[in-house]
Amino acid sequence: MIPTAFNPDLAGFDCLACGTLVPPGPGMAPVCPRCGRPLVARYDLERVRARWRRDDLERWGHDLWRWSPVLPFSPEFRPARLGEGGTPLLPLPRLAARLDLGALSIKDEAGNPTQSFKARGLALAIAGAVALGKRAVALPSAGNAGSAAAAYAAAAGLECRITIPADTPELFALEQRALGAEVKLVPGTISDAGQALAAWAPAPEWWNVATFREPFRLEGKKTLGYEIAEQSGWSPPDVILYPTGGGTGLVGMWRAFVELEALGWIAAPMPRLVAVQVEGCAPIVRAVESGAERALPWENAHTLASGLRVPAPFADDLILRAVRESRGAAIAVSEAAMLDGMNALADAGVFACPEGGATLAALERLRERGAIAPGARAVIYNTGSGLKYPEAWRAALARRPASTRVA
Repeated sequence: MIPTAFNPDLAGFDCLACGTLVPPGPGMAPVCPRCGRPLVARYDLERVRARWRRDDLERWGHDLWRWSPVLPFSPEFRPARLGEGGTPLLPLPRLAARLDLGALSIKDEAGNPTQSFKARGLALAIAGAVALGKRAVALPSAGNAGSAAAAYAAAAGLECRITIPADTPELFALEQRALGAEVKLVPGTISDAGQALAAWAPAPEWWNVATFREPFRLEGKKTLGYEIAEQSGWSPPDVILYPTGGGTGLVGMWRAFVELEALGWIAAPMPRLVAVQVEGCAPIVRAVESGAERALPWENAHTLASGLRVPAPFADDLILRAVRESRGAAIAVSEAAMLDGMNALADAGVFACPEGGATLAALERLRERGAIAPGARAVIYNTGSGLKYPEAWRAALARRPASTRVA
C-alpha cells in the first residue's frame, strides 16, 4: 500500500445494512466483515464543503478525476488514467417533442475507454487494488466490465482473470485477451461465471473487482451523478432512467445526489431514479412491484442486452433503497420494445447498445402511463457502443420500418 494513497476526508466505508464502518488501509475487508453486505464510502462532507467550491472544478481537468475531493484517493496517489469520464449529455429535441417532454437528453458513455460506462467503475476499482498493494484482480463479467478491467489492469501492471458467459458476443473476449487478461468462458449467466471465478481466481491472491464486491468501483460510477448535475447547470433533471443489471450506476447516482445536497451544490429533491430492466430478466422490477426488501433470483434469464442479464444482483437492497428514497420506479420492457428503442436512437444520431434502447423504451412506456408528467426534464442512458452488439443490431434492423424516423 502507498502510505498517502487515501483521501484524508474519507472517513471509511459504511455498511448501510448493519452500520459497520471499515477504515481504508492494508487488510481492509472488501465487503462488510460483520454481515457480508456491500460497503459505501463515507466522506467528511463538512470539511470538503469548507475547502471545495464549484468554481474550483477547472483545476481538476475534464475527466472523472475532477471530482477528486469526493473520491477515495489522495492528491499524491497516481492512478492509471485512460481518459475515463467527461462524457457528453446530448440533447434529443425531436424525441422530446414527440414525447411532450420539457427536455430530453442522453448521457452517452460510448466515448469512454473500451467504449462503455464500465471504465468509470473499473478505473477506481483498479486504483483501489493498487492502493491496497494488490498484484492481481479478477471478476465475472457480462462483457463490458471485463474489457474495462483488462484495460486498467494492463495500464497498472496487474494480472487479470475474467470469466464470462459462453454466449457473450465474441468481440468482448477478443478485446479482453488483447489487453492481456486471461479469459474463461462459462456456460450460463453471469451468476454462473461468478461461481466459476471463485475456484479459478481465489482470494486473497486475486482481488475481486466484481460489482459491489469491493467499495471503490461504486465511487467511479458515482461520478455519473456529479457530471449530470454540472451539465444540467446544477439543476438536475426531474427523472433519470438507468439500465439496471448489477446496479452500480443507479446506486452511485443516488450517492452522488445525496453528497451534492450535503455540499449545497444542488437543492432537494434529487431526481427520480428509474431502474430499467427487460422482461426476460427483471428481479428488481418484481421486488419493487411486490414491495419486497430483497430481490429473489430470476430464473431462466434471457435477453440480447447482456448487461441486463443479471438474475441475482448482489446489491439488490441498495438498488431498491436508491429507487425508493429517490421516489423513483422500476420498469421492465419487452425485447421488441428495446430493439425499437435502439432504432429510434439511431434515427436521432446515437448508435446505442441494447441497454440504451431499453431506457428509451422505458421512457415511452412511462409517458404513456402518465408516470412521467408532460413537460418533465428527463435523462436516459447509452451505456456503450452499439459496435459491440452485432447480433442485437441485426435483430433491430430487421424490425426497422422507414416510419421509425423521428419527424
